[in-house]
Amino acid sequence: MLARPDAYRCIECGLSYRAAGFWYYRGKVEDGAAYWSDRGILCSPQCSLAYHHKREAEGTLPQVPTPDPFQIQPASRR
Repeated sequence: MLARPDAYRCIECGLSYRAAGFWYYRGKVEDGAAYWSDRGILCSPQCSLAYHHKREAEGTLPQVPTPDPFQIQPASRR
């Protein structure tokens, strides 16, 4: 069987989700990434910090917490 490509990658270094070295919430892959941003997921504390410094220098830090991308968000009613 062929391995399927991962849809998720670290936005800082490009490490694939499920790769060795990727940090997961509570240490479990099924709980999702331990670090994320409004622009995607991050693989480790080091990438999270580097990404934060980059966004801070750009002046593009988010003003509100970003929802967990692995949690199902309720549909909004219009």
